[in-house]
Amino acid sequence: MPLDDAARLRAAADFVRRHDSDTLLPLLLPGLHGPELASVAANCRFAHVGLLVFPRDQRHLRDLLAVNGLAEDTPSCPSVVVRERLARRHRRDVAELDVRILRPRVHGPADEPRAVEVFALTVPAGSALEQVAAHERALDHEAHLAFALEHPDPLVLRGLCAVLTRLGARPDGGGYNPHENGTVLYFATPDTRCGYRRIELYAPGDHREALAAHTGGRPGADRPAETLLHLLTGAWTTQALAAFARLRLPEAMDVTAPSRTRELARRTATDPRSLATLLRYLAMLGVVSEAEHAEHPEAADGHGAFRLTDLGRLLRADAPDTMRPLALMYAGPFYGSFAALDHSVRTGRPAFDHLFGENHFDHFARDPELADLFDRSMAASSRMFGPLPDHPVITAAAQAPTPRTVVDVAGGNGELLGRILTAHPSLRGTLLERPHVIEAARRSLGSLGCGARCDYRSGDFADLPHGGDVYVLSRILHDWDDDRCREILRHCARAMGARADLLIVERLLPTDGSPSLATAWDLHMMCNVGGRERSAEHYARLLADAGLELLDRTPLPLEAHVLHARRAARPGAADAHGLPHGRGPAAGGSDSG
Repeated sequence: MPLDDAARLRAAADFVRRHDSDTLLPLLLPGLHGPELASVAANCRFAHVGLLVFPRDQRHLRDLLAVNGLAEDTPSCPSVVVRERLARRHRRDVAELDVRILRPRVHGPADEPRAVEVFALTVPAGSALEQVAAHERALDHEAHLAFALEHPDPLVLRGLCAVLTRLGARPDGGGYNPHENGTVLYFATPDTRCGYRRIELYAPGDHREALAAHTGGRPGADRPAETLLHLLTGAWTTQALAAFARLRLPEAMDVTAPSRTRELARRTATDPRSLATLLRYLAMLGVVSEAEHAEHPEAADGHGAFRLTDLGRLLRADAPDTMRPLALMYAGPFYGSFAALDHSVRTGRPAFDHLFGENHFDHFARDPELADLFDRSMAASSRMFGPLPDHPVITAAAQAPTPRTVVDVAGGNGELLGRILTAHPSLRGTLLERPHVIEAARRSLGSLGCGARCDYRSGDFADLPHGGDVYVLSRILHDWDDDRCREILRHCARAMGARADLLIVERLLPTDGSPSLATAWDLHMMCNVGGRERSAEHYARLLADAGLELLDRTPLPLEAHVLHARRAARPGAADAHGLPHGRGPAAGGSDSG
């Protein structure tokens, strides 16, 4: 008799906790050993066990997860690949099969982050889909072991496919899911000694050529029109998230208990039916979770119930790590300028300036409310700063026998400097900023109890104080073109002593074409400020032009990095101030992303 869904989930989670790539791959592919095994294991890692379950409703699904120690509030997204496979296998209309994907976290034997990939098809009691569920539980067609590519390079993906087929694995379909921008390639394995007969190769991004080669170009394997439609709705997502925040819905909801839609409408002075439409869209994104499926058609008129997820909690104004200001900024002035993106592409000049008649720094400075929102939106990404106080340069300064000074250049409201000074009571700080930001920074650093250890300088990059021990440029250089970046770095080099350190926080463009937040921000910077994101090698060249040397780089959260530089020790490369000969002072500014 087939195991029930709870037992199948338990077996899957236990399997993930016990196994790793090196032991699994030889079991799945007899003949894979030695250097070839090492090469395959180096390019893909065991990521999850996948299985298909059939809860009666959302509450039943949460219970299935909870009883097996899996996070019951795990966000979900629509399935494309498994839904289409089920439709073909059972000759059903795709529209009948609302399959969702959830990936609750599980840790491997060495505490590696992994998951159980749960495909959930809701089958209410008495539903015509019960026969489908019984068939699938018995044969477990969708159960598989997934290996994720460490670097989603098309050549690596094709090479792995060639190795698997040479060792007896047989292509078994696949697809591209636009909801998460990922490509899956399935294989049937020649051996079932580990209990699973299918392998999934998962590659982030759209690898349609590899997919076509894998599936033989079968009809239905590639749906470019559907993919494009999903991409075109990205603007709707931005505005839905901002509307959710502006209406104060996150504050009106709970992460544990569901709230009825009509009650939420009353609390937020919104129309119940319209609110239900917004919440259903946000549930698709994982921002809220529908507590129970609608039993009657009138549920669409506002009789449903929803709760806030951990993802949605980030849009609460009172959350300590709130991202609400960022949502309002990206759906506000920056959103408007993206409507003129073609102007930037045609002319090479910022669309923001074209739309508003001035650059965004001046525009925000004229509007105190907008300036405050902008500064708070920058602080909303402050989780990228989390590890920075533990950077070796900072800890070395904190352990010095005499007090050292950290200079935060264009440091906004002092969020980063506050973290550093709070973590290291022996350090002093200097904040250089525009006049209208200084008072906010005083209040912020004062509230953290480190205001007495901080000096405040009003000015631009030409006013950088000399004699600091550590200089920090956090999300500054991406605001400017290369010439202005060289000027800023020359000001830093002039102010820095021979043993002073410079830490630069930026996102780095990938050099292998892999998906990256930096690629998206590159477009944002071009459109809104005329700046750009850069690769580490590009920053190294800019630093060298300013008489500085890139020593190393360290990853930070949110796909950021910290670059560590010092004055280059090259005779004859600098003038009496330690500066290469070059242009004059740069205008001031602050980060914009």
